[in-house]
Amino acid sequence: MRVPEVQNPDRYVGLFVVDFGDHTGLGFTADEVAELLDSEKFRDVRVYKIHNAYPDGRMELKGVRRELFEAEAGMFFYAPDEATARDDYKRLVGMAVTDLPPERAKVHLARHADGRWVTAMIYPAECDDEFSRWLLARGYRTAGEVEGGIDAVSRYYSDAPEVVERHQLFGTSSFESRTGEALLAATQVAVQR
Repeated sequence: MRVPEVQNPDRYVGLFVVDFGDHTGLGFTADEVAELLDSEKFRDVRVYKIHNAYPDGRMELKGVRRELFEAEAGMFFYAPDEATARDDYKRLVGMAVTDLPPERAKVHLARHADGRWVTAMIYPAECDDEFSRWLLARGYRTAGEVEGGIDAVSRYYSDAPEVVERHQLFGTSSFESRTGEALLAATQVAVQR
């Protein structure tokens, strides 16, 4: 696979490379990749996420399974009591309001049937690494157990805890996604093998 050469490759970190088989495209957003994967024409493309870029133009890519674009991942911060859970929830929402997360997400303060309290943050699965880095960089810590991933979201939904409070977070993504004809035209602007 030959990745197109670009000026300022660091601007592309977090975006995706799509290998169409006979050519390769660079700079697709997660929403664009999801739309491509939904189409019959592009069902066999291979997708890579740009994790790092260097001044000389080299890029670190990581293969991404198509299922990630159909799934949600999350992080679940359990608390021993309601007061601690409310504090965890307020700190997370407050942090996200002053320092936007990498992508859209929903945050719940919820109580399970067994009395456990949890602050749940659920977001697109393809952004899992970015959310981990965002939380770590801001020093978000809680006192209880933490679990995360796609399976944790499935368990959370199947347990159907009572959502006491909820907040929608909006991300910092500065990339505008194309749709329909504009996206189809972008698939043609790529490097031929």
